[in-house]
Amino acid sequence: MTEPLLFTPLSIRDVTFRNRVVVPPMHQYSATRGFPTEWHMVNAGKFAAGGAGLVIVESTKVERRGCGTIGDLGLWDDAFVAPLKRITDFIRQQNAVPGIQLGHSGRKARAYRPWEGGGPLQHTDEIEDWDAWTPVAPSAIAHSEKWPVPRALERSEIKDLVRAWGEAARRAHAAGFEVLELHGAHGYLVHEFLSELSNQRTDEYGGSEPNRMRFLIEVTEAVRAHWPETKPLFVRLSVEDHAGWGPENSVRLAKILKSRGVDVVDCSSGGITDQAPILGNEIKYNYQVPLSDYLRTHAGIMTMAVGLIIHGDQAEEILQNGKADLIAVGREILNNPNWPMDAALKLGAKEVFRNVPPQFGYWLGVRARRGFGTKPSTWQVGLEETRKVL
Repeated sequence: MTEPLLFTPLSIRDVTFRNRVVVPPMHQYSATRGFPTEWHMVNAGKFAAGGAGLVIVESTKVERRGCGTIGDLGLWDDAFVAPLKRITDFIRQQNAVPGIQLGHSGRKARAYRPWEGGGPLQHTDEIEDWDAWTPVAPSAIAHSEKWPVPRALERSEIKDLVRAWGEAARRAHAAGFEVLELHGAHGYLVHEFLSELSNQRTDEYGGSEPNRMRFLIEVTEAVRAHWPETKPLFVRLSVEDHAGWGPENSVRLAKILKSRGVDVVDCSSGGITDQAPILGNEIKYNYQVPLSDYLRTHAGIMTMAVGLIIHGDQAEEILQNGKADLIAVGREILNNPNWPMDAALKLGAKEVFRNVPPQFGYWLGVRARRGFGTKPSTWQVGLEETRKVL
């Protein structure tokens, strides 16, 4: 039997992924003053041990002012390098590739954690640097009626932020990360510059589409100046934000970013308004995959698909049909950290249990060889069987 495409290696620049399964950046809101905790080690480590090819650590902020919550990770100081290196060392020991996303929350900064209700944070004595944590944005336009009006960035501050992204990339390299992703989606600062809805500047960073793209292009150039040519660079975009920025804009941007050293576009949607990211009238299987397909076809760049990808055969079909080069499995891998092993078993991949640590792979292999006819508790034929019961 031919090895499933999902479980064939992929090389980008000098980095090789053992398979096409990616754990995308997912906020944990569990840092302490920007520093990772044991939770981050366990969280990233379990995905690496579970068989993923690439594990991307959550959106990590390039300056303190860019933190979305009090629990956001930071990389605005060299002090963050050593504790993050513990995480990258462990991920690499599991034969997975460690990645990190760099971001800035912009006007959506200074918020409660989602399980605390989300929305704007209220001032308490616990937050010593409240005034320094003022939300900033391209223009003084609130995210919605529920959010405070941010302070518009001065031109000199924009230049400082570009440098901050470059310095954060330098630290990410020092910490041992092998893939870097820039967060340009979901209504955060970079996306705010791209959108006419949130960017009403009259200088070279606002107005025309090329001007609104300028910030991300300069950030990309600054990052590439500090990020080795041997290491891949990804960008996450809201390819469609349902507020004026769409696939055609994203294609034009992706072509420019590719010329500046970007290798992969992580294709998401929405976030510039308070409406949930959604493609069409309902969220369904693969609901964002058409964005990946469109961008890959029209921009000539590698893409990563994301969006309610739950089953192994579903992921395999996306790859076989040429709609993406990598598959991001987010919430489903929270449900089952061993999803790559599980999918490999169901797809008939070779040496399923040898691709995970022997501490559990050995014993699972022994059980499988004994021929008891047992199947794992997560056994499901795949997407088609699930559809029958929905």
